Amino acid sequence: MANETHGTDAAGEAVVLHGQTVEHPTELQHVEAGMPQLDFTTYANQIFWLILALAAIYWILSKIALPRIAMILAERRGTISNDIAAAEELKAQAVEAEKAYQKALADAKAESARIVAEAKAEIKAELDAAIATADAEIAAKAAESEKAIAEIRAGAMESVEAVAKDTAAAVVAALGISADQAAIDAAVDTRVKG
Repeated sequence: MANETHGTDAAGEAVVLHGQTVEHPTELQHVEAGMPQLDFTTYANQIFWLILALAAIYWILSKIALPRIAMILAERRGTISNDIAAAEELKAQAVEAEKAYQKALADAKAESARIVAEAKAEIKAELDAAIATADAEIAAKAAESEKAIAEIRAGAMESVEAVAKDTAAAVVAALGISADQAAIDAAVDTRVKG
């Protein structure tokens, strides 16, 4: 094998190192040992493979990975734009719904105020009619009562006159004075009337 390293013991036999035969172990110190990437003889080969690897990575990224990423980003942008548009539309619908609700609420308040006003007016009209009817009934009953009181007064006056005439006749008779009933009635009538 050309790249194998063979060594010997301290007795001094030949050593094969990277295809070179070294006769004395002290010569091993002069052979360069280290990383193969730093070997100047392989730089051209390393540069070739580096350029080839970079070109392959560029081609894979530009033809496969980046278009897929761009497609995913465009799809996400479209989804976000659609979501924002839908949110704006829903917001506009919510604003319209709130306006409709406020209008319906104002209309309902106005309608309830109108109904309350109509109910108050109707109740007031019914109350006024009931009060007028009650006043009329009270006035009629007061007139009837006054008429009855007047009749009672008249009857009482007649009764008082009759009692007064009877009492006067009894008093005159008890005194032993003789008077006719017509004179006693005339005297009592004159006294009662004033």
